[in-house]
Amino acid sequence: MKDRGTETILTERLILRRFEAGDANHAYANWCSDPQVVKFLTWPVHASVKVTEEVIQSWISQYDDPCFYQWAICLKETDEAIGSISVVNRDESAEAAEIGYCIGRAYWRQGITAEALKAVAAYLRDAGYARICARHDTNNPASGRVMVKAGMQKEGILRHAGRNNTGICDLVIYAVIFEDR
Repeated sequence: MKDRGTETILTERLILRRFEAGDANHAYANWCSDPQVVKFLTWPVHASVKVTEEVIQSWISQYDDPCFYQWAICLKETDEAIGSISVVNRDESAEAAEIGYCIGRAYWRQGITAEALKAVAAYLRDAGYARICARHDTNNPASGRVMVKAGMQKEGILRHAGRNNTGICDLVIYAVIFEDR
């Protein structure tokens, strides 16, 4: 593995970069305070921008760790944080990483999250990961469409395998395997 942590990634429309303290207001307004965005996630709506500031500060404090991957999703034209994407689980022995993401509701259905996911998967491939996966609650099929657009294949459903803000849930898992590294 050649873990190198969170470095800036550029795509056609996006800048994926480290969070900065100044991102808290946009993060709170765009997704952290929206019950619809966090409905299928594992963390609650932020009660105030102060909570968002604390979360972002905890991420900033981890950026020196080459195994820590947490990006702000920003449109090139504004550099405003509109979402986040990160490695939520990694298994070095299996050369595998699991990605999680969320994005503000105003940016849904524009292909932005799929573009970010595809870019992060390629970045992790370059770092030596052979398997990149993501999963979603069966009641959130839009997230599965993001995974498919990013080049992942559906592997199956894990019954009663997760808990999110809706309770215990079934999870659909998708992955891309890089055999030609």
